[in-house]
Amino acid sequence: MDVNIHESWKHQLKQEFQQTYFKNLIAFVKEAYVKSTCYPKGKDIFAAFDHCPFEATQVVIIGQDPYHGPEQANGLCFSVKDGMPHPPSLMNIFKEIESDLALPYPQSGNLERWAKQGVLLLNATLTVRAHHAGSHQKQGWEKFTDSVIRKLSDERENLIFLLWGGFAKKKASLIDLNKHRIFTSGHPSPLSANRGYWFGNKHFSQANAVLDALGKKTINW
Repeated sequence: MDVNIHESWKHQLKQEFQQTYFKNLIAFVKEAYVKSTCYPKGKDIFAAFDHCPFEATQVVIIGQDPYHGPEQANGLCFSVKDGMPHPPSLMNIFKEIESDLALPYPQSGNLERWAKQGVLLLNATLTVRAHHAGSHQKQGWEKFTDSVIRKLSDERENLIFLLWGGFAKKKASLIDLNKHRIFTSGHPSPLSANRGYWFGNKHFSQANAVLDALGKKTINW
């Protein structure tokens, strides 16, 4: 089936798009968007891929599912649209960047600027029903995004995976540690961060140190 996604990913994932589970998933999503309000907007469902082509990916950050409040989700994990208040997890991400890299706290929570530098901001589930967190889980999205992680692991080298929280850490089993680097920590949510599992992880400086050592352009976080 034809999927409106960046050509580089369309090429890499073409076999996935032909599988029965994916066709059933798309049918579910189409019906869900007709019957109820869902996020992100249809054109943004694959935004993480559109802003970060397969060959350009250098860093992968894995979230769980999109924000389920009005006008928040823009298709990138942890990111919100320009002008939207920053959710607590995103605030803690920015606070860690402030501490780690001595950078000022940004006004916009839109992380497209990261994606355009090669940061794949991948939610495990790419859609959600309004005001119902996790409502589109276990419909096939997780199988699809797991295949994305495997494809990156198999076809690319020297990628950096930032796995935050128990859910993301489970994805480590999909990644070839002989080819890639993984950094793990607690989740940036207040529950985890306030228990000391997030702040001080220095993932942003560590990721840039790896990129620099490889002779690659570092990320302007």
